[in-house]
Amino acid sequence: MSGIFAYLNYHVPRTRREILEILLKGLLRLEYRGYDSANARSIQLIKQSGKVKALDDELTKQQDMDMDVEFDVHLGIAHTRWATHGAPSPVNSHPQRSDKSNEFIVIHNGIITNYKDLQKFLESKGYEFESETDTETIAKLVKYMYDNRESEDLSFATLVERVTQQLEGAFVLVFKSVHYPGEAVGTRRGGPLLIGVKSDHKMSTDHIPILYRSLGLNNIINLDSLLLRCPGSAVIEHTNRVIFLEDDDVAAVTAGRLTIHRIKRTAGDHPARAIQTLQMELQQIMKGNYSSFMQKEIFEQPESVVNTMRGRVNFNDNTVTLGGLKDHIKEIQRCRRLILIACGTSYHAGVATRQVLEELTELPVMVELASDFLDRNTPVFRDDVCFFISQSGETADSLMALRYCKERGALTVGVTNTVGSSISRETDCGVHINAGPEIGVASTKAYTSQFVALIMFALLMCDDRISMQPRRREIIQGLRVLPDLIKEVLSLDDEIQRLAAELYQQKSVLIMGRGYHYATCLEGALKIKEITYMHSEGILAGELKHGPLALVDKLMPVIMIIMRDHTYTKCQNALQQVVARAGRPIVICDKDDYETAKSSSRTIKVPHCVDCLQGILSVIPLQLLSFHLAVLRGFDVDCPRNLAKSVTVE
Repeated sequence: MSGIFAYLNYHVPRTRREILEILLKGLLRLEYRGYDSANARSIQLIKQSGKVKALDDELTKQQDMDMDVEFDVHLGIAHTRWATHGAPSPVNSHPQRSDKSNEFIVIHNGIITNYKDLQKFLESKGYEFESETDTETIAKLVKYMYDNRESEDLSFATLVERVTQQLEGAFVLVFKSVHYPGEAVGTRRGGPLLIGVKSDHKMSTDHIPILYRSLGLNNIINLDSLLLRCPGSAVIEHTNRVIFLEDDDVAAVTAGRLTIHRIKRTAGDHPARAIQTLQMELQQIMKGNYSSFMQKEIFEQPESVVNTMRGRVNFNDNTVTLGGLKDHIKEIQRCRRLILIACGTSYHAGVATRQVLEELTELPVMVELASDFLDRNTPVFRDDVCFFISQSGETADSLMALRYCKERGALTVGVTNTVGSSISRETDCGVHINAGPEIGVASTKAYTSQFVALIMFALLMCDDRISMQPRRREIIQGLRVLPDLIKEVLSLDDEIQRLAAELYQQKSVLIMGRGYHYATCLEGALKIKEITYMHSEGILAGELKHGPLALVDKLMPVIMIIMRDHTYTKCQNALQQVVARAGRPIVICDKDDYETAKSSSRTIKVPHCVDCLQGILSVIPLQLLSFHLAVLRGFDVDCPRNLAKSVTVE
């Protein structure tokens, strides 16, 4: 999704050049478009479409901007836009403004669903619109309410509250105004927003009380600088002390004092927002010696799966501990069925582990795409347990499905990579996969860590069943050797790069498998779609003769995954069907499988592991292949067109 970054310094002198550098660095962590800077009584907007580098270039062209002027108090806001309303262009970039004098400006992530009605109302009041965005209605609405205020002492926070009460949809907003110099107001509904707090003075409290309109503004926190971010990696180089806002919180900074407001108290409200410490090292989000974040993250998988298991799997006594589920595991063991709900790559992690979950829990397991789950109004019962799998923990469809399931009384479990995310906070319990920051849009290490986390859950569910113990020991010992086997697969990188050189000019590729590897086919095809823009399709090999076989000829690239498990003979039959149609399949197989090698002109041989973990080893060659295909086709691996890392709109 789009990215928001705002920086406020209070009695910490900064030159305009320093402020611009901070804002641009924040945008580089978010990467897409839109920026603003300002002085005390006027606001300057600088906007450009394309990469942040294009915006940087635009800044260097500003002849009338004194870069060395120093500000004791200053608010700058920046935005990277993922186009929802209006094509990528400077006029559609954020910030959006209230008028040509820039009295109010706003940056926005999300979608305002009633913007057309608001626009029609504002046009009837004489407001003229210059962009195609839904966001511009917010900027003009805040000016309308300011111009029609009942008293001169209306606070910025109250003004924003009144505006958000008129908005429908999902949004994260940060406001700035010439009428409230040096003040920042941010709010959220259905999207993530955190506040990074930095002060040279010791904080008077680790909790910020919520102020309701009926209460006085007695509880405040003094700060030297503040950063608003959606969500966390752009803040970490400045501070690791953060506050996660909840839906309908309005955070305001006035005269260096931070307050958090809500209009009214509702059941279940927390009375305060805690200041938390982000456990994220700056070097973790730097590329290091790699050409892209995606490449770095693929090669981090031996370490990331270890971090997912660290402190949780005891290989000496074959036990698994998941502290986040400790208080609920008995209830989960008594449930009627498990429902895994996710989108995209996270959905594939559910498909990949469904079979072993069914085997070890002896429960029916449904794997659902969150959007389809909601479209069907799927029946959910109090004795269901619903898992919500999301790398970011902010995926809009998954969050809506979570709230749908909670309303129906189901126990909810989060599986996320982001501490403090909406899913991690709103679920009853959960597992953090601890894969470390994942910056590349195409998920790699988060997928394999989600895979391992769900396997650990399956092992925990049957830890007291005597009949399951031999199988549990086999899987746990498979987890022990998994990091070394991943390293062995990564050593095939040069071979896979050569294969990519043979395929990168093709227009399409089919990926076939079955059993544990159907999910690998789906995930591999998704990776190729995402970053190479080639058509690719994951096909269940058992369905080959029901239609897809018509696509096979001597020109169509076909990748088949054939492993020595219970589907081996059936996959061999599918291989022969492809060969009989003049196909030239590339086969990913066990390194000791000489029989398969005889039937294929090209094999990628991976080490053997226990069957339910083999999907981790078979997906890595496809991750590498997609990466090399994208590089050879000249595309930006980390920032594929039209896509976003955290999808916070439906």
